[in-house]
Amino acid sequence: SDPSVAHLSFLQTKRGTKLLVSGYWGMARKINYTGDWLMGLSWCMVCGFDSIVPYFYAIYFAILLIHRSERDDAMCHNKYGDDWLTYKQMVPYRFIPGII
Repeated sequence: SDPSVAHLSFLQTKRGTKLLVSGYWGMARKINYTGDWLMGLSWCMVCGFDSIVPYFYAIYFAILLIHRSERDDAMCHNKYGDDWLTYKQMVPYRFIPGII
């Protein structure tokens, strides 16, 4: 009940825990992964565009993050049950708000 977080919205779960549905995590469930990938891509872009080799990292990292998000989604569904489905309706995007 700290005043600094009073403006945030949560989904109360049957487990007694809360899922954040506002702020950045109200826009996309794995928005932090998007930021991580963009940082990785920027490191690749420093190398220029003459070769694909530096971009192997960004490609690998994208595959890793997508796979991790799918595993996490399955674990959260097992953990929260129907509440996870409700949460996914409230926060429909996984990585980029309005797109995916």
